[in-house]
Amino acid sequence: MLVRDAMSTVVLTIGPAHTLRQAAALMSTRRVGAAVVLDPDAGGIGILTERDILISVGLGEDPDTEYAHAHTTTDVVFAAPSWTLEEAAHAMAHGGFRHLIVLDHDEPVGIVSVRDIIRCWAPLRQQVPA
Repeated sequence: MLVRDAMSTVVLTIGPAHTLRQAAALMSTRRVGAAVVLDPDAGGIGILTERDILISVGLGEDPDTEYAHAHTTTDVVFAAPSWTLEEAAHAMAHGGFRHLIVLDHDEPVGIVSVRDIIRCWAPLRQQVPA
């Protein structure tokens, strides 16, 4: 199975000047665990995850005055729609993260998460004889 078969095509994009509260509200409304941060001034595409927001709040930072750019991961590993789910899972396990932005011709077209991969693999695993 390929990343294109598992990825969510609901890609929430935000700017670097969104507050963490704004980002969290948008993520919650769209029921996604990550937002793609488009920052042309900083050189491109980053990712802000629910974990990034949780860490900030846990440190006592104010989500109304903290901005996405300060919490965005910019050293991002991108997936291609043609990757296998095994390749995506390996990249996530190796990098220690749960989301991959899927790029097609340098444009974000989806996000694949660990949950997406498990959802695809679980029915397949049930069919395997014990």
